[in-house]
Amino acid sequence: MPKLLLVEDNEMNRDMLSRRLERRGYQVAVAVDGQEGIAKARAEMPDLILMDMSLPVLDGWEATRQLKAAPDTRAIPIIALTAHAMSGDREKALEMGCDDYDTKPIELPRLLAKIESLLALKDAGKAAL
Repeated sequence: MPKLLLVEDNEMNRDMLSRRLERRGYQVAVAVDGQEGIAKARAEMPDLILMDMSLPVLDGWEATRQLKAAPDTRAIPIIALTAHAMSGDREKALEMGCDDYDTKPIELPRLLAKIESLLALKDAGKAAL
């Protein structure tokens, strides 16, 4: 069962998305800000991280940068989630190290396709070793 880390400060979004992902067979850990997201990523080593970009304490941009800079968490795929879909945000997310990008409100079939694609790539990379 793949483990996902959902880093989301909005309680309603966090609860709704984590329940929907768990019903799809994922184990979901949650964090409410970027700093907690980094700590949970290091402690739990999830298979994939869903990172809200607008977070308190430490925003998702900086949390992603730190996770991708650290040798122990660098290989964990990260999908940026943002409600502020501005021109250039997708490019900025990819430049910061995110592996993909999705906009809010979440369309579950689209997000699941991105999660499954990144997990398949990660598994293929492991198999190649």
